[in-house]
Amino acid sequence: MSTPLTTHAVGIDLGTTYSCIAYLNEQGEPVSIPNREGEISTPSVVMYDRGEEIVGTEALRNAILHPLNVVQNSKRFMGDPNKVWTIDGKSYNPIDVAAAVLRKLIGDARQQIGNIDRAVITVPAQFSERQRLATVEAGKRAGLKHVDIINEPVAAALCYVLGTEGLWFKDLTDAQRILVYDLGGGTFDLSLVSYERDQVKVIASSGDLHLGGIDWNQRLMAAVADQFKREFGVDPRSTPESLQHLSWEVEQCKRSLTVRPRAALIVQHGGKRKTYQIEREQFNGLTNDLLRRTQEITQRLIEQHRKGSSHLDVTVLSTGGSSRMPMVDDMLKTIRGTTLSKVLSPDQSIAHGATYYAGMLLTNSEFVHAIRDKKAVARLSKMQQQSVNARALGILIRDVDTNQRVPYYLIPANTTLPASANKVFGTVVPNQKRVTLAIVESGANPGEQPVAIGNCTIEGLPPKLPAESRIEVTITYDASAKIAVSAREVTSGKQARVELRRDSSLLTREIVDDESAEIVLAVESTPPASPAVAPQPSPVAARRTPAPPAAAAARPKPLAEAAIMLCSKCAEPLNLRGECPACGPRQSAPKAAPALQPKGTPIKTPQVKPAGARVAPVPPPVAPAQRKTPKPAPPPPPDGGEEEFWKYVEQ
Repeated sequence: MSTPLTTHAVGIDLGTTYSCIAYLNEQGEPVSIPNREGEISTPSVVMYDRGEEIVGTEALRNAILHPLNVVQNSKRFMGDPNKVWTIDGKSYNPIDVAAAVLRKLIGDARQQIGNIDRAVITVPAQFSERQRLATVEAGKRAGLKHVDIINEPVAAALCYVLGTEGLWFKDLTDAQRILVYDLGGGTFDLSLVSYERDQVKVIASSGDLHLGGIDWNQRLMAAVADQFKREFGVDPRSTPESLQHLSWEVEQCKRSLTVRPRAALIVQHGGKRKTYQIEREQFNGLTNDLLRRTQEITQRLIEQHRKGSSHLDVTVLSTGGSSRMPMVDDMLKTIRGTTLSKVLSPDQSIAHGATYYAGMLLTNSEFVHAIRDKKAVARLSKMQQQSVNARALGILIRDVDTNQRVPYYLIPANTTLPASANKVFGTVVPNQKRVTLAIVESGANPGEQPVAIGNCTIEGLPPKLPAESRIEVTITYDASAKIAVSAREVTSGKQARVELRRDSSLLTREIVDDESAEIVLAVESTPPASPAVAPQPSPVAARRTPAPPAAAAARPKPLAEAAIMLCSKCAEPLNLRGECPACGPRQSAPKAAPALQPKGTPIKTPQVKPAGARVAPVPPPVAPAQRKTPKPAPPPPPDGGEEEFWKYVEQ
């Protein structure tokens, strides 16, 4: 006989525009919990009125009358330490706003199912570690004691596989591929997932954190506002009240165009008022490039993981409120080798998938004894999900030429978790007292700056430690995407290890630049500024005339020391082509080992390239007089047959 549910498996879809909460009932089925207004989806809108916190539809209604007191679309700023909204003299950051939305969802749900002290909250797959930390902190501020995170496309896939629609999967023996196309109000997420024998495994993820339904709204708003301005000479975007009214009308018009070929849109400002008829074809034309961006991301991911030369043979699941637009279906149907499925609810599937995941996490607790359907319990117990890291993970090293930090990624993006990488580096500065590794993630999109997420420092290195002393670095992602970093000085055995936990304190700590102070784990949006370094003689001149000891002593120590990669066989520094001069592959013309530079002299290096990247060919030798400084390309070999060597290459 089952016992009443005292521990609940709860999943929350914390969205940019709307949010939803669900739980597993006694039959092991996900059930959406309506708010006290009776709505399944709650607008992610917060109004602050003289200290009172109003969330949801009531806040959205008041946005027109009190636009300066209302915060919308705050999820787009999650993790940004500089974003605040100041209302009635008090400042609110994105975590405060998210916590308010979560308090509304959890508080209304508690009135119906009882106490809730833990939940799974969904996040976009492209969220950085800092954004995930902020989401966890919002859950803690909302009253949860334990918060787990799952990527939104993975949650949708779990809903499909474990829900009623996906029961036929249990009879399949071959792996099935699922492409989750998640177009929400503020973000676009894409994940290619495989399902085989009770395991959902993410193959790759992609997307755009700044592409969603609100961007479609902005296009229509701009077009209509410009037309109104041409006709009446006044801009409805010039006052908060008129702008908020226009935003409301645009959203309602977009929703109407989902089910009708045309819809009315009212614009009013400065005593003027006009109703415009918007055709669906007009709306499609205004936003065609936005849709094309999602199409390009989708096709790129498919081509990268296509089986064979023709078909991927994949089921495409569309979810997220903005996927309701007819143009999305029309586009997805044109993708070769795929079949579009519309079985998922755009609004509830992600919350339901998070609820299934919450049940999977509770199958070893008293929760299972309260579930009457033992088949559901068995299904949850057997199901496993395996994800990938959406962003590359590595460390920053210093480019001595420019005195800039550049990233070296040890674990590439879309690596199956858990994963670990190990590299051996060499120090550059002689008599180095410590090594500080700045741990970074790659940006959300190509070309974006890396995001610093922590430090790992080895203190008390042996005295008179020579340059090029070996430092072994290991970075590990566990199955739940928790990061651990360790560093060890090979000669002395001195080592350090840090784990980046999703704890609220990580959001408030800052890096300490004072060498005498303790370096603490930190989360920051950009790498800390590098201290100035005194001008140094050119590498060629430095070899011929060793720098005096005073010059080396006067050089300030950087916060994160630069590093060189050494040969895995003989520990000699590698040359410009990444080859060992002593035991390189070329048999016909072996090269002598390059002479080391005098202590304290910086090593001239090209732009750092991640492990596995193709190395640019070495340019032909050029006489020293012809060389230009600085030079963006890798430097040519100097006279005498000596070669510059990379700051590091793969060990």
